[in-house]
Amino acid sequence: MAHQDKGKYFEKHPKDSTLDEGLKKEILTQVQDNNIACKKAEELAGKKGVTIGDVGKAIDILNINITECQLGLFGYGDKKKIVQPATQVAPELKTTIEQALQDGRLPCAAAWKIAAQLNIPRMRVCAACETLKIKVKPCQLGAF
Repeated sequence: MAHQDKGKYFEKHPKDSTLDEGLKKEILTQVQDNNIACKKAEELAGKKGVTIGDVGKAIDILNINITECQLGLFGYGDKKKIVQPATQVAPELKTTIEQALQDGRLPCAAAWKIAAQLNIPRMRVCAACETLKIKVKPCQLGAF
């Protein structure tokens, strides 16, 4: 969602959406200044045995901001994003990214999968996308 939608994240979901109380409680223990880091959301998904998307939906309904995107794309204060374009992109990485594109974009989940497959940092995949002028979208937590 765009900056002007801040605090209205719940509007992305049906009005009758409900939250698992256990998940809600776990999320709220990780929130600081109405923010939760992407990494914490990922950890909660694993701990609770739910998808990252389930955690993202709960975060939206609770109107909590997601910060410190693990791909470096958003949530870093005034800088917004911290990822920088790669100086060069290895052919294998470029090919793998191109094969994973959906509608010309690389889904966040695919970026994570590529990083794991190639045993490289997630942000390196995103840096390659910056160089290749490929948008990483959608976020698996539902952000942006």
